[in-house]
Amino acid sequence: MSIHSSLKLSGAGSGQRNVWSRMERIAVLKKSGRWQDGDRVTGLPKVRTSFKVKSKKSAPKADAAAPAGGKAAAKPAAAKAAAKPAAAAKPAAKK
Repeated sequence: MSIHSSLKLSGAGSGQRNVWSRMERIAVLKKSGRWQDGDRVTGLPKVRTSFKVKSKKSAPKADAAAPAGGKAAAKPAAAKAAAKPAAAAKPAAKK
């Protein structure tokens, strides 16, 4: 009996696998030079699987576009940022 299409998980098989088949392990051992032709295929040494690599966060564009003036240009931006929370802190008038 087959599973109904509405019950299938769309991303079930797309995740990172942590168990490799024998052929995958042998391929990694060959690449690292730990496998010689004629070695036994049973009792293979452990092979570490790859891990997900976190991507680096990109630098904010405002820092890259800042003029060489530095402190002088930062004051108006800081004043605008301080004004926004003060406006949001005012309570709404009740009707």
